[in-house]
Amino acid sequence: MTITTITTILLFLGASMALTVAPGPDNIFVVTQGLSRGRRAAIITAWGMCSGVTVHTLAAAAGISALFYSSALAFQLVKYAGAAYLLYLAWQAVREGGLLALPASGAVDGPSVAALFRRGFVMNVLNPKVALFFLAFLPQFANRDAGSIPLQMVLLGLLFMAQALVIFSLIGFFSGSVGGWISKRPRAGQQFGWLAAGIFALLGVRLALAER
Repeated sequence: MTITTITTILLFLGASMALTVAPGPDNIFVVTQGLSRGRRAAIITAWGMCSGVTVHTLAAAAGISALFYSSALAFQLVKYAGAAYLLYLAWQAVREGGLLALPASGAVDGPSVAALFRRGFVMNVLNPKVALFFLAFLPQFANRDAGSIPLQMVLLGLLFMAQALVIFSLIGFFSGSVGGWISKRPRAGQQFGWLAAGIFALLGVRLALAER
């Protein structure tokens, strides 16, 4: 591994971390899960989201993500599917009466591990903006002289997923700690439950209005 390669990896890692901690739908969603359902739920959701990164990475490496750039129809279909899913999550929160689902013990009460993982995975995969981001971001750090470009993109995508998992897990851990405090205050928990529903709805509308 040359100095140039190490420098490129460090630059990629630094840029990836900066992008991951910047406020956006994914980390906002992890915070919401941590506050409303606890640390474990937030971390499981983070695992689901980061698993979705592998889909976008493979799609970008295979050139599939370019379809979202060239086809307005494909972009619109996936975009509206993602927006509909976020609005569905908002409806679920409203259906629960805006009540916080985290009991005082801190255990997850509500969605199963599989459901939480699926929730994070689906939210990430059904966001065409993420697909376009990886299509534009990964090639910037690939070097034609270092071998297969698709393979380099896959490896960079895995590195992005690893750092995102660490950061999202930390976000989930700390937001879950705050969630434990909220769960002991029913009024605050109820207000936050409605706030979570509003956040899901806003994210859904934001995605529905997104342009390529």
